[in-house]
Amino acid sequence: MRIGLVGKPNVGKSTAFSALTETPVEIANYPFTTIDPNVGVTWLPLQLPCACAELRSRREANGRLEPTSSNDPRKGSICNPNSGSCNGHRRLAPVTLVDVAGLVPGAHEGRGRGNQFLSDLARCDALLQIVDVSGSTDIEGNPVGSGGSDPIEEHRFLLEELDAWLLGIIRSGWDRASRRAQAEGERAIKDHILDRLTGIGATEAHASAGTNAVRRNHPTAGDPLQWDDEELSSMASAIRTAMFPISVAANKADKSSETSFVDLSSVVEAGGGRLVLTSAEAELALRRASSAGLIEYQPGDTSFEITENGQENLSEAQRGALLSIADSIGSWGGGGLVGLLREVVFHQLSRITAYPVQDETHWVDGEGNSLPDAILVPRGTTAKGLAYSVHSDLGDGFIRAVDARSGRVIGADHELSDGDVVSIQAKT
Repeated sequence: MRIGLVGKPNVGKSTAFSALTETPVEIANYPFTTIDPNVGVTWLPLQLPCACAELRSRREANGRLEPTSSNDPRKGSICNPNSGSCNGHRRLAPVTLVDVAGLVPGAHEGRGRGNQFLSDLARCDALLQIVDVSGSTDIEGNPVGSGGSDPIEEHRFLLEELDAWLLGIIRSGWDRASRRAQAEGERAIKDHILDRLTGIGATEAHASAGTNAVRRNHPTAGDPLQWDDEELSSMASAIRTAMFPISVAANKADKSSETSFVDLSSVVEAGGGRLVLTSAEAELALRRASSAGLIEYQPGDTSFEITENGQENLSEAQRGALLSIADSIGSWGGGGLVGLLREVVFHQLSRITAYPVQDETHWVDGEGNSLPDAILVPRGTTAKGLAYSVHSDLGDGFIRAVDARSGRVIGADHELSDGDVVSIQAKT
């Protein structure tokens, strides 16, 4: 899964990227600090407790495992993640983030990083726009101190640039496609969309969203040969909405007034997204303090505990600053950047977690590792779909699967639920 971090230059995208991934990148107070996209992994807390909580209970009930002790460093977790971690049955799963160069008005015409910016977003499942709600930068990302661009203007110009980019792609070869539509009907239009946009992740559903928008918004449009930019713009906008769900991190909220984001929140939610207030700088400070062992802090939490190391090494001023940061993030609600990302992944993109195992009795893989993988899959994924998510050969050779909780055999079309533990049997 790939989530794109987008926005105009100098709004804190790279700071947000560092706060989410703990990856050091260049951060500076001028436009186009990021030239080539930064790609990293963030670790997202799952919605439900890890299945190892249930596995522990089973083993304790069978007398095969002692109860958790107070000095257990993993606080009861007994899984062996191949990636991420699990402590206190709080399992973290990987999500890829792409931090692309800042977008300026006219990007679809080549301004700024131009179409390279837009191409960097290809194959992203959703976009997280970082918006400067402090008004400290203009629409092109230049520092102005105060009175900068309106947050709604920032959000809308992103939508307009994406729409214009897609419109330009769709318009190419349109005459030929519209002539074909006279003989083949709407199928020719969908084929044209797929031919032009498959490279950036378009599917049949996206093509249908585009043609349906034209029929809905322009009921008298008639023959596709007569469609002009008005109809094609409706098509592009609908495809963008379906391909790139957009939520907003209202950054620099500690330097803004409430009026700067109330209207923006309504606009974003009307488009199917979510807005969360944050300060990427503040969240990065908490992550760095946690990495240094000064505080015990889980991303997405609104509080932390100062460690023994922190008690010895943090000055009163540093301690007060960290507490002030936590208070601000807690007062805003939403869980900051991690909270917004969880909203995008689990609600906007409707992802659930599945645990594929080899042994349905002991919930282990072939090497005896307990619940090694926690895979994020779209809601509605079938047992066979999970097999393909693990490996194409497993999907091609799929025979059947077993629900490890009940021991019941399930078929290829069985729809998985969040937190299912599944053993897949396939031809080798």
